[in-house]
Amino acid sequence: MRKLRILLVHNFYGSQAPSGENIAVEAEKKLLESNGNHVEFFSRNSDDIRKLGIYGSIKGGLSTPWNFFSSRIAKNRLESFSPDIVHVHNTFPLISPAVFYSIPANIPRILTLHNYRLYCPSGIPMRANKICSECIDKKNVIPSLRYGCYRGSRIATIPIALGVELHRRIGTWDKKVDGFIALTHFQRQQMVKGGLEGHKVWVKPNFFPGNPAIMPWESRLNQIVFIGRLSPEKGVLNLVKAWRLWSSSGELIPELVIVGDGPLLPELKNMAKGLPIRFTGHLPSAEARKHIAQSKMLILPSEWWEGFPMVIQEAFAYGTPVAASEIGSLKTIVENLGSGILFKPGNPISIYQSLQKIWKNPNLLQELGLGARLKFEESYTEKANYEQLMQIYTQVIAQKNARSLRLIN
Repeated sequence: MRKLRILLVHNFYGSQAPSGENIAVEAEKKLLESNGNHVEFFSRNSDDIRKLGIYGSIKGGLSTPWNFFSSRIAKNRLESFSPDIVHVHNTFPLISPAVFYSIPANIPRILTLHNYRLYCPSGIPMRANKICSECIDKKNVIPSLRYGCYRGSRIATIPIALGVELHRRIGTWDKKVDGFIALTHFQRQQMVKGGLEGHKVWVKPNFFPGNPAIMPWESRLNQIVFIGRLSPEKGVLNLVKAWRLWSSSGELIPELVIVGDGPLLPELKNMAKGLPIRFTGHLPSAEARKHIAQSKMLILPSEWWEGFPMVIQEAFAYGTPVAASEIGSLKTIVENLGSGILFKPGNPISIYQSLQKIWKNPNLLQELGLGARLKFEESYTEKANYEQLMQIYTQVIAQKNARSLRLIN
């Protein structure tokens, strides 16, 4: 397979809230380069507007539907680089989908769907701490404006909703993007329901770089680890409630290690008093991975449609089984009694009972760890991911060339 010239486009989220999406993009860039491809980056950073305060918020809002400035810079970069393909990851808020209109018609364009923002202005299909897919199902943004879905504000929602509606009406996704990459089959299904053409949507998950050594099971600590933002959609309130239920059983239970920060931290600490729960706060990636490697399980009690949480393939890579909510993409990533276990979302009793049952069977728990590592080796290594990505590139380029020939003839 010939080496390609690839322009990656990404709006980095602010550094105040570490983003799995940013990590995934950086990892993919290194993967492409390590395999001999010539890669250049066109990027913007949300920190540029956050430091401007209210003016930055206004600037970001005005840029979201269509940013002429970013589009012009991208056009200049394209002319100097002449890529074989342009791979866009995130355009929100500073790059905007206008970037697709700066790409020459003969160059294939791919967009990775890290979230649901093409059709859901909040990016997270959730409202009032419950799943809400009205904008996707109804194919309009009126519900988001009615409820003020972005940050709970109708004013903040307006520019994003206008951008969603604008690009739906002018056909940006139909006419200006040649291929989409969904992270899971569940996400693909939802985005096709929202309006994407199914034949243009491929599925490729994230991956974990490297091949880490596996800590022997007998050397692991009797702990279960949660890693993520401490916010309502992550299900951490019900997770702590589940630990209280489990603790009241009188059994010797594992310690819950909560790695991360967020608005719920004070409330969670108050709820956790007297329970075997330890809060570490935010940790660098290497430190967080140590907790995964030495734990006997990773838990994701999410109550919304996750994309593809980076911590899952990290857990699989370290041979650590995953306990996850049976919701959205999670129920397709984690195989129940194969690479982990599933429980009902938003239900502390289900969390407690599922964990209690598996913890009483240490041999099965260890087998799930082996199953998690096997899943990593089959699906989430650098090699497997690179092959998938290059197959998508090859197919999109071939389809683009075929369409161009038809137009000429």
